[in-house]
Amino acid sequence: MNGGTDRTDRTDREQASWTRARLGRCGPPLDLLTACFDRHVYAPHAHDEYTVGVCVGGAEIIDYRGGHIRNGPGAIVVLAPGEMHTGGPANDTDGYAYRALYAGPALLTEGTLGGPPHFREPLIDDPELAAALRAAHTDLSTCPDPLEAESRLPWLLTALARRHSTARPADDPVPGARGIALAVRDRLADELLAPPALADLAADLGLSRYQLLRAFRTTMGIPPYAWLAQHRVARARVLLESGLRPAEVASLVGFADQAHLTRWFRKVLAVTPATYRNSVQDPGR
Repeated sequence: MNGGTDRTDRTDREQASWTRARLGRCGPPLDLLTACFDRHVYAPHAHDEYTVGVCVGGAEIIDYRGGHIRNGPGAIVVLAPGEMHTGGPANDTDGYAYRALYAGPALLTEGTLGGPPHFREPLIDDPELAAALRAAHTDLSTCPDPLEAESRLPWLLTALARRHSTARPADDPVPGARGIALAVRDRLADELLAPPALADLAADLGLSRYQLLRAFRTTMGIPPYAWLAQHRVARARVLLESGLRPAEVASLVGFADQAHLTRWFRKVLAVTPATYRNSVQDPGR
């Protein structure tokens, strides 16, 4: 945001886009909003879900619970279901930009006790969690992969409730965590083209989704979507070495498209699939 720029010297930024992610294949939807405004002021309204937002630029004033919240970069705002609120720019120069998601109450109770959490303070200072929420929102807005959404968002929302609400944390230990993680790993590997929902896997094992995620992360060191992405990259390497093109390989190993394959290939191997294919196909190397 360019706070010192005269408004008359630029085009107003009134942009908002919605992405619908699914929490697991055939799972429930969760909406993501990316917004950047100069002038927009919301009419008073409420949502059926929790609104969880992270400011990424400028400053916003939100009218909520009879008071005013000033929201700046890096802050998390949590607005409860059914509670009326509005929002607009905090001044005439900076505008405001934020990312928000709209989560049903059940998503914030998986690792807590005592029913839907209550947030006494809607403005939360937690830089680590804010960065994680922003990163997940950015990635899922670009590619709303169902397994990635189900691996990341319930985990982060549970952390939000456990750290900052009145809800009591549920007991963490998961007996037999290693066996649970290996069973989930094997199912994901067997069904990499259409991986099962984590909620369904958890139900089959007599667990909550949060318990499954904790067991997997504790044992494998990474969440399920990241493990499966790396497994897919390993499979993709073999196919690229056989001469197939990246666009062909992406669908054969379960990535949404070539861009999705490229994003993960670079994360794991530091080069694009095309570069890797050209390297291993060159006899001189």
